[in-house]
Formats: sequence, structure tokens, C-alpha cells
Amino acid sequence: MIKPAKNTICLWYDGDAEDAAHFYAKTFPDSSVGAVYRAPGDFPSGKKGDVLTVWFTVMGIPCLGLNGGPAFKHNEAFSFQVTTVDQAETDRYWNAIVNNGGQESACGWCKDKWGISWQITPIALTEAIADADPGAAKRAFDAMMQMRKIDIATIEAALRG
Repeated sequence: MIKPAKNTICLWYDGDAEDAAHFYAKTFPDSSVGAVYRAPGDFPSGKKGDVLTVWFTVMGIPCLGLNGGPAFKHNEAFSFQVTTVDQAETDRYWNAIVNNGGQESACGWCKDKWGISWQITPIALTEAIADADPGAAKRAFDAMMQMRKIDIATIEAALRG
């Protein structure tokens, strides 16, 4: 039996929480799959012996994957924001999510194939839109608004004017 964190994010899946947990553990540093618990009896979206919950960590954040069935879907009201240090790291995470059945969205957002939203956010973008020069910050912001995956070189060029 594992000792859960005092505060854990519970993510609802339609039967594939274990697959998602293994993908996150393979993709992100400081991520792992912990305990996998099977249902002791039948439940509305599954049978006795099916995976019911999966304890996992995503970049140090404790999570519980609950195979609750198709009743509830994820949306952008919840997302993981991943801060990246360079374009290679940005590309690696973005491509891992999108190329594994996910989909692109705008301004550095994408969804994985389970519907979880991710913000892949280079620190260069965060710093650019907070620049002390309001004109430079606006140029960087306007450049970001045209992007799906963030292109750091384009953000830096916009910042310089």
C-alpha cells in the first residue's frame, strides 16, 4: 500500500489510466508509475479485476488516474504547464504529445490522446511577455498569438523589434 500525498490530482480516464501513466513516465523527467489497483468487484464502467486506479507522478506532481468511464471528458479548464529551457526541449515534449495521438492547439497548448491539456511554455516566452518595455512585450505577445507550438527564435525576434 502506498502512502498518498496530502494533495493529489485525480484525473478521470475512460479505461486507459495505466496507459496514460506509462506514457507520462516515459515522456517527462521526474515521472513514474506507482501502484496499480484492480477493482475488487464490478463497477459501472468495468468488471472485477479491471484496473480501477493508478498512482503516478508527473514531473514531481502526485496524480491518481481513475478509470471512471466515459461520463466525464477533460477540457482546457485544467492543464499541466511545462516550462522548457530551449527549443529542443519544447519540441521534444510537444512532439511526444502531438505525435502520440494528441492534437495541437494555440499559443503553446496541445492535448494528449486522453484529452489532458498541456501548455508547453518556454521560459523565453514567459520572460518576453513580461518585458519591462510594454512595446516589446506586446510584440512578443502578438507573435505568440499566431503560433501553435512556440518558436523561441520568433519570440526573441519580436521582442527585439
